[in-house]
Amino acid sequence: MPIGANFGWGICGRYLTKELAGFCDVELITEEFEIKDVGEDKEFFFLKQLKKNRKYFNDQEEFDSPVLQAIQGLDLKPWYMKVKSSHRIGYTFFEKDLIHSDDIRWAKDYYDTIVAGSSWCEKILNARGFSNTRTIIQGIDANHYNSGKNEKSEYMDHFVIFSGGKLELRKGQDLVIRAIKILQDKYPDVLLVNLWYNQWAPSMDTMRISPYIRFEMPKGDYFRAINHLFKVNGIDADRVITLPPIPNNKMSEIYQNTDLGLFPNRCEGGTNLVLMEYMACGKPVIASYSSGHKDVLTDDNSIPVKSLHPFKVQDQDGNILYQWEEPNLDEIVSALEWAYWHRDDLRNIGKSAGEDLSKFTWEDAAMQFYELFN
Repeated sequence: MPIGANFGWGICGRYLTKELAGFCDVELITEEFEIKDVGEDKEFFFLKQLKKNRKYFNDQEEFDSPVLQAIQGLDLKPWYMKVKSSHRIGYTFFEKDLIHSDDIRWAKDYYDTIVAGSSWCEKILNARGFSNTRTIIQGIDANHYNSGKNEKSEYMDHFVIFSGGKLELRKGQDLVIRAIKILQDKYPDVLLVNLWYNQWAPSMDTMRISPYIRFEMPKGDYFRAINHLFKVNGIDADRVITLPPIPNNKMSEIYQNTDLGLFPNRCEGGTNLVLMEYMACGKPVIASYSSGHKDVLTDDNSIPVKSLHPFKVQDQDGNILYQWEEPNLDEIVSALEWAYWHRDDLRNIGKSAGEDLSKFTWEDAAMQFYELFN
């Protein structure tokens, strides 16, 4: 599995490796990583002790022990290499339901079990003919994400809305921009805090398809580009805080000084770790009730957006690339309006969120994997 501090797979790899090592002997096979890739010195040295030294990855290496592998894409191939093992388990998150039948046949021959990061992913695998599946939800590090420090200490005279996730059509930041524009036009104290940094230009360019915003991101400095995007869409830059990439274990300090999270995502192959960690801090969210979000959202712990309609992305030849669900903009704005005027109720929703999300731990996720091996 990959290891890292500020991207989903890297975080997943770190925590599952660490927690599995508490149940059994673990050998970590991954690329080279440094302290900055982990974020904590003690954890870095612990993971280094588990890492197998290799400069390259040989296909079809043989192991006597079971193997857990990250699956890197919709073709269901393992992240680094194919192996021979007594038990091969793949872990997957995907946002496209059009899996090719040839890839399913290959996966049946290779994996003993495929674990999905959401029940939505598992249902798609089952529908395409791969039946030996299981859903295991990601965990949350309660040392960093809990309800203990969820009261604001800054921006007390603002209504602060947080939006996270890499800037791309799937994550729905175009809906965020349009909704914030409407809200800021009515209320001068509305402040947007965004963490949208995206180092993958092709996925960011999917925003050009948006029916809601004018997408212009000049090349060069990221902050200048994002400010330009806000400007051409009528957002007051003085009421926006744009954050650079931040290590995962520092994000709770950002969440603490916000009032509400906004996640109108069109699709999530997993349960959206940023959403989960935000809620774990005892913070309320407005979020699309679709795909992987359904595994964590309830009417009590969130303000779910349930008015959805099909959203298809096609290539130039008319071939369907993605089939997602789009949340209704009017319902998003209505939910924001309600939240703005019902802040005491928001605290109660945030309390329920913190209680519910505290049940998802990396230790429990690792134990579920461990049980699959036995």
